[in-house]
Amino acid sequence: MTTPSKSLPFFVYGTLRPGESNHDLFLRGRTESEERGRLHGAALYDGPGYPYAVEAPGSVIVGELVTARPEAYPQLLRELDRLEDYAPGDPANLYERVERQVTRDTDGTAVRAWVYLAAPTVTARLRTHGKLIEGGDWLNRR
Repeated sequence: MTTPSKSLPFFVYGTLRPGESNHDLFLRGRTESEERGRLHGAALYDGPGYPYAVEAPGSVIVGELVTARPEAYPQLLRELDRLEDYAPGDPANLYERVERQVTRDTDGTAVRAWVYLAAPTVTARLRTHGKLIEGGDWLNRR
């Protein structure tokens, strides 16, 4: 289990992206930077109004790498965990918050970041019955 006290940036790929429904609610005024990035080894599935990321070798998800302001970080982490229905060790989680390497689009450098991936039971259902978002970009799903 990764240590929640690590102040890592977040990789967001759905409703927390700029222009989407949760961006202003959770991130406006609380970030130092937001830059385009890619999560390799994961695929994006359509959910009920929001996406799920699932580990998938050879696939890529497009999103933003969000660095929170240090003073906003602890509260933001708690709020994002709640938004994503994540509690450490809870078998009923919809998502698991995991540490992954994300590549910045600007310069190709790799950064460790928190990513909310679909929990194992959700992942199994998506792989069997889910709708894959081709190209891994939530903003281009339609």
